Amino acid sequence: MKVLALATSALFVAGPALTQQPQPNRFQLERTESGIVRLDTQTGAMTLCHDENGTLACRMQPDERAAYEQELDRLEKRVTALEERLSHTPPNTLPSDEEVDRSLSIMERFMRRFMAIVGEFIDEREDNKPQPNRT
Repeated sequence: MKVLALATSALFVAGPALTQQPQPNRFQLERTESGIVRLDTQTGAMTLCHDENGTLACRMQPDERAAYEQELDRLEKRVTALEERLSHTPPNTLPSDEEVDRSLSIMERFMRRFMAIVGEFIDEREDNKPQPNRT
C-alpha cells in the first residue's frame, strides 16, 4: 500500500523535476515492509534497496539492467570502432610537401594581412600626433 502511494507521488514529483535543473536531493528514501524504496526525483525511477550490515544496497531492476547493458554494448562497439580506425593510421606520419606548402601559404597570407592592419594603425597614430610648433 505504501509502495503504491509512493509510486503515485513519484508521478507528481518526477514530472516537474524532469524540466528543472538538477536538485541537490535527487533521491528520496522510504521504508517499506520489504526494505527501502529509493525514488529518483528527476526520472521517477524506483529501486528496491535493503540494509545489509549498515550499508544500503540497491539492486537494479530488470528494465534498468537492460538499459545499462545496452549502453555498455553501445560504448564497447564505439571503442572498438575507434581503436580499429586508429590502428589503420600510421603513427607519427609527417605531412607531405604539399601540406607544408599550403600551411605556409596560409600563414604568409595571415601575416601579410595582419601587418597591413598594424601599419594602418601606426599611420593613423602618426597622423593624429600634434605637429611640432615651428614658430
